[in-house]
Amino acid sequence: MLSRMQLLGEYECKIDAKGRMRLPSDLINQLGERESHVFVMNRGFEKHLMLYPEEVWDRTSEVVNELNDFNKKNRAFKRYFFRGAKKVTMDSADRILLTKNLLEYAEVDKEVILSAYDDKIEIWAKEEYERVLDVEPEDFSDLAEEVLGKDKPTLE
Repeated sequence: MLSRMQLLGEYECKIDAKGRMRLPSDLINQLGERESHVFVMNRGFEKHLMLYPEEVWDRTSEVVNELNDFNKKNRAFKRYFFRGAKKVTMDSADRILLTKNLLEYAEVDKEVILSAYDDKIEIWAKEEYERVLDVEPEDFSDLAEEVLGKDKPTLE
């Protein structure tokens, strides 16, 4: 069984005039040694982009492709999930090219925040990321209780 990748961190990056973004060296180190770093980029569930290492995208898309195409909601989800998805490869200067349509979708201009967690990376317009997280101090505790606050099972 392959071990799962565990990415972590928050990084501020800039997009150059050609739509390229240099990945931070700390994040590249977390991705591990390989001949080339290939990713798939697509729309996130909110107004951001998702960057999946290729092997993570392959696992994720296998799950999505298992959805029953005879179910209307499943078809709609699959269309939206794969919409705009594009394979991108990191160049020799550790940059990836963000496509114009995806940059427009996420309303990304020049400054972005990369939020790495689990085995994927979110790419947010800096202003949108800060706006979304402004609600954190008031309701994070309630959210944590709702999501994780179940009683621990006991051994009998």
